[in-house]
Amino acid sequence: MIGFQPYETFQLLIETGGIDRTNTLLCAACDAFARRGRPTSAEMEQFAALAQRLFPAAAPAARAKAAATLGRSENLSPELEELVVRHLGDDLGDFLVSAPKLSEETMLKVISANDVMLGAALARRADLSAAVLAKLFQMNSRKVYRALATNTAIVPRGPYLSALARSAQMDHQVAWSLAAREDFDAALLAPAFFDLGETDRIKVIAAFVDRKTPSAPIKRTLEQLSVATAELTKALMKLFSENRRPEVTRLLHQITGLDEVRCGQIAHDTSGAALFVVLRAFGCDAHEGLKVLIHATSHDEDRSKALAQFSRMFETVSVDATAFLMSAWRGEVNLLDMTKPEFRAVDRRRIPVPQVRERNPVVDQAIEALARIGARAS
Repeated sequence: MIGFQPYETFQLLIETGGIDRTNTLLCAACDAFARRGRPTSAEMEQFAALAQRLFPAAAPAARAKAAATLGRSENLSPELEELVVRHLGDDLGDFLVSAPKLSEETMLKVISANDVMLGAALARRADLSAAVLAKLFQMNSRKVYRALATNTAIVPRGPYLSALARSAQMDHQVAWSLAAREDFDAALLAPAFFDLGETDRIKVIAAFVDRKTPSAPIKRTLEQLSVATAELTKALMKLFSENRRPEVTRLLHQITGLDEVRCGQIAHDTSGAALFVVLRAFGCDAHEGLKVLIHATSHDEDRSKALAQFSRMFETVSVDATAFLMSAWRGEVNLLDMTKPEFRAVDRRRIPVPQVRERNPVVDQAIEALARIGARAS
């Protein structure tokens, strides 16, 4: 091999030179290999035999240093990868993330050790094979799932989509990561709705725009109560205007069947996203719904953009969809039904967005009312 004496010479040096010389030879050999171009098969075989002889004879610190150097090479065979993995020590996790290439054989060996931290490191790689991906999901580890949720090289579909959606229900960090992805159906994050920030809550609701949903168990109850929608909106307006949110909590608990903790979250959600879902599920249109929202939402900032967004969603998110969303909060539906062809989201990326929208009189009225509230507050 270019840059190296014959293997027999290195073996003689190891046997006669002591451990210090072995350490030096190992580090020098790994550095030379990492710097050179693609070796021939004969050179690869010779260096692998040399490295397998040098590593066990060297001191632990030298082995770790040599493994780190060798790990920078783009031409590692599975045998050399195994030497790096075995001797790298505390830096192994970084190597598993950043190595230019890793064989499937090496990845599967790492996973077989059932080390969660190393599994999470592998889960961040962009070159995971189907076999490796399957083994990672089988680790059933929160750290591994958090890494998988951020890995945009993994297309969330089939059993992987199901696993990530279920994980989001139990781990808010997984939910946050999935909500940030453009390729994940935000409707599947409905059970994690209250773990998300305002922007991501709106994204979940927007995932139901112009979309069919399976039948929701809560729908019949809502239909029976919807005849009193006018009275409901009037009561909510009064309670919110007087900041009697504990009473709003009790009212919502009585009419929705949601537990009091969840109703308290809705009542105290000053973004209005959760309240929008309830209002729309009871059949409120933009005219009635915005009257409640302008009293319920924060007045510390300009809410005109948010109100305009809610106005559009009153028109584009169906009553059935919000009823389904509320049933998801109660754990009564299987969210994965939304992946069936008849319930999948419409691909809106190809629909051009108009640059100028016509003024909406309902939004204008809501903004004027919001301005009056702000003037009174000041």
